[in-house]
Amino acid sequence: MKVDPFLVEQFMNAFEKKAELNLAETCVDPFTLGDFLDFVGQCRFFDSIKKMKLTYGEIEGSPALRQGLADLYEHMKPQNILISGGAIAANFLVFYSLVEPCDTVISIFPAYQQLQSVAKSFGANVKLLPLHESNGWLPNIKELDNLVDKRTKLIVINNPHNPTGSLIESDSLTEICEIAERNGAYLLSDESYRGLWVTPTDSVPSAVDISDSAIATGSFSKPFSLSGLRLGWIAANQRIVRQCMLHRDYTTISNNMISDALATLAVKHADLIFNRSLRIIRANHEIVSRWVDDEPRIRWIPPKAGSSGFLRYNMNISSKKLCLQLLKEKSVLLVPGYCFGMEGYLRIGYGCGTRTLKAGLSEFKDFLNSMR
Repeated sequence: MKVDPFLVEQFMNAFEKKAELNLAETCVDPFTLGDFLDFVGQCRFFDSIKKMKLTYGEIEGSPALRQGLADLYEHMKPQNILISGGAIAANFLVFYSLVEPCDTVISIFPAYQQLQSVAKSFGANVKLLPLHESNGWLPNIKELDNLVDKRTKLIVINNPHNPTGSLIESDSLTEICEIAERNGAYLLSDESYRGLWVTPTDSVPSAVDISDSAIATGSFSKPFSLSGLRLGWIAANQRIVRQCMLHRDYTTISNNMISDALATLAVKHADLIFNRSLRIIRANHEIVSRWVDDEPRIRWIPPKAGSSGFLRYNMNISSKKLCLQLLKEKSVLLVPGYCFGMEGYLRIGYGCGTRTLKAGLSEFKDFLNSMR
């Protein structure tokens, strides 16, 4: 099986440890383990699990964890939840379970490359649904409908969207679900950034609370600020969950028991953690917005959700060269647009600590001034 190089992950792996000011990462300011336990009032957590026997644990994920995640949705129950090794493993498992050679898979573009490349590696005919800056980085519903053919098995979206921060609102999301249902297809909605609304009135439901044909994936890395747990999940109808379980037997038997226990603490205090994440991204969104307004060579469509934005720059230089030069001269890291197949753009992650963001933007402005 041939796979395309995963450009954004290769870039991050190569360069993020070399940056003093990392504005490329999209996780919301990760907790230290001690800070997390203090935050949720469980400083003696490790004393309480010393007698835990380190077996394979609960194969689907512990009942308390699945219940806590089900509570994040309107219509999900614990049996609709399957725990995975991050959202990336959840997405892979959905492709692995549903997509066969010669199926048609329609995926938005630009997007996190996994959402296109995995289906392609399985022999699917991948059709890209382009998102345009002029349309606020939102999918054109008529264009999506025209891409559907008799072999369409899966429609793939990312809501909120990485890298642009756009948000498909309820009416449009319902239309997308109806297209999938009408054509006997599934909808995979990667919702890793769900809950990170820049303004509360922009919140939208999960796709799985709209349609039985929808599958949602989520992550502890983004709103929960616990990327080191390496846990995510699938939310779907029980038939799909069972199909994913059959396939997961060949990939991951179960997940880390200690990570499961920490994640269970997190979902019990989800409101508290989400409020912290919202304070960070809303304050930082305002900082980046003011910075963009004051920078003549940069513009963006302001993100409505998530923790990343897509900066368009007005310079005659490739995105990779620009990012590597910025890293070398200022020790600031951004993600070049070429990692998303989009030259002329840079992804900025603004979920980091506010001091890091301000310092990084200041250095970036000095860099841009030096290039004039």
